[in-house]
Amino acid sequence: MLRIAREAMGLSQRELSAKSGVPQGHISKIENNAVDLRVSSLIALARALDLEPMLVPRKSVPAVQSIVSSAPQDSNDDTEFARPAYRLDEDDHG
Repeated sequence: MLRIAREAMGLSQRELSAKSGVPQGHISKIENNAVDLRVSSLIALARALDLEPMLVPRKSVPAVQSIVSSAPQDSNDDTEFARPAYRLDEDDHG
C-alpha cells in the first residue's frame, strides 16, 4: 500500500524520506514487509503522502470505503467536485 501511494504521488523512496523524515532504507523495508511499522512512522509517511491515518470501527469500514472511493482523486484540482447523492428540485420543496 505504501509503494502504491508513493508512486501515485510520483515520489521516489528518497523523496518520500526527505518529506517524511523516515530513512529511505526503512521505507524500503516497510514496502517489502521486512519490518513492523511504528505508529510514528506510519503517521509521518501518511501525512507526507497527503493521507490521514484513522481508526474506524469495523462496522463503519464499508461506509468509509464508499465515501473515499466516490471522492475526487486529485485533491489539488478544485474544479472537480463529488456529485451529491441526491438533489432537491424546485418541485420537491413541498
